[in-house]
Amino acid sequence: MIERYSLPEMAAIWSEQHKTDTWLQVELLACEGWAREGVITANELEKIRSAQYNIQRMHDIEKETHHDVISFLRSVQEQLGPEGRFIHLGMTSSDVLDTGLAVQIKEAGQILTEALSKLAEAVGQQAVQHKYTLIVGRSHGIHAEPMTFGLKLALWFDELRRHRRRLAEALEQITVGKISGPVGTHASIPPQIEEYVCEKMGIGVAAISNQIVQRDRHAHFMSEIALLGSSLEKMAQEIRHLQRTEVSEAFEPFGAGQQGSSAMPHKRNPELCER
Repeated sequence: MIERYSLPEMAAIWSEQHKTDTWLQVELLACEGWAREGVITANELEKIRSAQYNIQRMHDIEKETHHDVISFLRSVQEQLGPEGRFIHLGMTSSDVLDTGLAVQIKEAGQILTEALSKLAEAVGQQAVQHKYTLIVGRSHGIHAEPMTFGLKLALWFDELRRHRRRLAEALEQITVGKISGPVGTHASIPPQIEEYVCEKMGIGVAAISNQIVQRDRHAHFMSEIALLGSSLEKMAQEIRHLQRTEVSEAFEPFGAGQQGSSAMPHKRNPELCER
């Protein structure tokens, strides 16, 4: 994302550092699961918990392997010593990738959900405040009949409430992991380890999986993100239109030192709506 238009907390979730930290957490929890099964001793687990990785080393290894997870695993195993043999035991790459991705989506979803709730609340409050504020109603962009600004905002408020319900449902579907090994048979890793890892990571367990978590879950989530983005774009475009010089029905905040143009200081550009 363009840094100017990205939230720092959202960018942090999708950084390479956080993604790889999440992979490591999945691997360590799987080792804890193996320890619960008696495969790894307490002393071995203590050493494993000190595992680290080096991103630059991962990049160097990947030039040879052309495989991101293998590069990550080798970086961890190199510095861990003999106990490194337990890292990734019974697992396949997608156990790490899909489970880690579900955690990242959950974290991002929490930011989206909180922001959406705040937006809906603010729009709802403004709808009440402007329930008697008269404006021109338009259809096809042409003056039609009088209406209130509150009605316009109430329409958006109701739309945002629908998005909030759909987003919650989509997040419930997508925030599941799988630690079921190659092609999802659990032949190399027992289901109780999958349950342990996912519970500790704060996500659900995919009821059935093969090599991957099925992508209809991701499509559902991304479809709602697209729908939400479309609604936000519609609202921003409308507010931007209402700020046109020849309309002048609404204005966004404009700070004392803010400037709209390097050449035309009289301009008050709708910078927020154009983000």
